[in-house]
Order: sequence, then structure tokens, then C-alpha cells
Amino acid sequence: MSDLKDPRVLFAAERTLLAWNRTSLSFIAFGFLIERAGLLLHVLAPESVGVVNAMLGFWIGILFILLGAFAAVWSSRQFRALLRTLSPAEFPTGYGFRWGLAVNMVVAFLGLVLVGALFIGRG
Repeated sequence: MSDLKDPRVLFAAERTLLAWNRTSLSFIAFGFLIERAGLLLHVLAPESVGVVNAMLGFWIGILFILLGAFAAVWSSRQFRALLRTLSPAEFPTGYGFRWGLAVNMVVAFLGLVLVGALFIGRG
């Protein structure tokens, strides 16, 4: 239990959650970029890009996207654990602290949808 009775603890935790949200979005975007770069190289110079390189780019991209989705879920879990330690005095009246959790879960879900779409588009 925190017992600091200071809402700045909640705000600091929320800033950390949102930093992890940006990190997870960056992982997802980077993974998508890697996956699509392999396709672009295959279109521009099909003879110089081997099957192994194309598959490697695909799987590295997928792993980065999954890492981003995992980071969003894990940081939400950590934030919820911290929320349970705060006293009621540390929550400002009417402040919607659950929006950060909702955004992180949507990012994780959309990352998984992107992975599914990339697999469907590949097959």
C-alpha cells in the first residue's frame, strides 16, 4: 500500500504506461517495416533476394510485431498491479485512469490482427 496520498504517484505510473505504449507501437511499426521491406526487395530485384532472405525478413517482422503486442499487454498488467497498491486519496476525483489501459489493450489486439492479416496475405 502506498499511503503517500499524492496523486503524482498515479500520474508517474500513467506516464510510464504511455511510454510503454509508444514503445509497443514502435515495435509494431518496425516489424511491419521489416516485413514489407522484404517484399519490396523481392519486387525490385527478385533474382538477388533468395527465399531464405524473404522468409527471414517475414519472420523477423512478425516477431517484432508480436513483441510490440506483448509489451502492450505486459505494461498494462504492470500498471494494473500498481493501481491496486494506491490508496483512494491518490486517485483524483473524476479522473479516467483506465483509458491508458484501454488504449494499450487495443494496440495489442490490433498488433495481433496485423499478424493475422500478414499471414493471410502471404498464403
